[in-house]
Amino acid sequence: MIRTLEGSKAIAESVVNCKPDVVACYPITPTTHVAEALDKAFVNGRIKKFIATESEFTSISAILGATAAGSRAFSTTSSQGLLLMHEVLFTAAGMRLPLVMFVGNRAVSAPLNIWNDEQDSVSQRDCGWIQLYCESIQEAVDSIPQAYKIAEKTLLPVMVCGDGHYLTHVVGQVDIPSEKETSDFLPEFKPKLKLDPQNPVSLGVYANPSCYQEFRQDLDNDLRASREVIKRVGAEWNEKFKRAYGLIDAFQTKDADRILVSMGSITPSMRAVANELRAKGEKVGVLRVRSFRPFPSKEVRDELEDKTIGVFEKALSLGSAAPLYAEVAEALRDTNAIISSFVGGLGGREVTRGDIRYMFDRLKGGNEVKEFVSVRK
Repeated sequence: MIRTLEGSKAIAESVVNCKPDVVACYPITPTTHVAEALDKAFVNGRIKKFIATESEFTSISAILGATAAGSRAFSTTSSQGLLLMHEVLFTAAGMRLPLVMFVGNRAVSAPLNIWNDEQDSVSQRDCGWIQLYCESIQEAVDSIPQAYKIAEKTLLPVMVCGDGHYLTHVVGQVDIPSEKETSDFLPEFKPKLKLDPQNPVSLGVYANPSCYQEFRQDLDNDLRASREVIKRVGAEWNEKFKRAYGLIDAFQTKDADRILVSMGSITPSMRAVANELRAKGEKVGVLRVRSFRPFPSKEVRDELEDKTIGVFEKALSLGSAAPLYAEVAEALRDTNAIISSFVGGLGGREVTRGDIRYMFDRLKGGNEVKEFVSVRK
């Protein structure tokens, strides 16, 4: 059913249709409206339990406990809230709990900033969570049920990430699958292992040096293997709803001699500029990375090998290479690819089509560049 909704409310509606047993949230800009809409759904009897917590640390702890006890659970957060969850993010992944969380990407302080970039979730890339980055409200809505199915098949937690304000506060037309359609796609949660007084088990117990490393290796192996599950679940969604999702999204890359790589809501503008330049005879393309964890190294390599590439991202790894650039460079190691790094849009700074044209132009020289992007009209 197509409805005209604010992004946050559309995302909340998708969560409701997944029938979570427990939702725990602490409101933080720009995901406050997601939490508010879910609280309203609880008051109206549409979800079983909503816990208004006193902090984001409590929120993630509450849904960790709920999932360990056999419940389907959800939370949402942003920025400093996600950083406050940091300890428990590791715990959830290590305990192999299929949590799902929507992260409305926002800059981190200091200085304090409530606007969009992707430093918050990118900084959590080593916690063991699957991370899916959305370019539109529609994709965010569609990714929530997929995230539950992926999480419950892999026993790995999933972050669905969407650029704050650009996706959370924009109003647009969204096709939201009904509760029945969602239930037909997403089966009832039947945990393989749960805390049960009648059948006592322990989760997340102490591990000695003799075995701890093997636990981490298993987690790494299963996170890498989840690539196939993400692709398979995306194909199932496409079969049912005619909207396809995978690990990457390639646009006019096959014959392109210059390609921009990015994540999130900047991608539609990149495609628009690519079409403008194509109309002038320039062979350019765009590659969007949807799955940052696990990183789709093979797919990126297949699309970008021996190309001239610019990686644009709204995140930093202070004192080192930018995160997405580093991943792409590693995927293309031992190829003839020429890879440049562009960082911009930090703290909500506008990224214009002029900026995108500039980045495409900078790739013409055939030399690698690394620079911050300023506003160009």
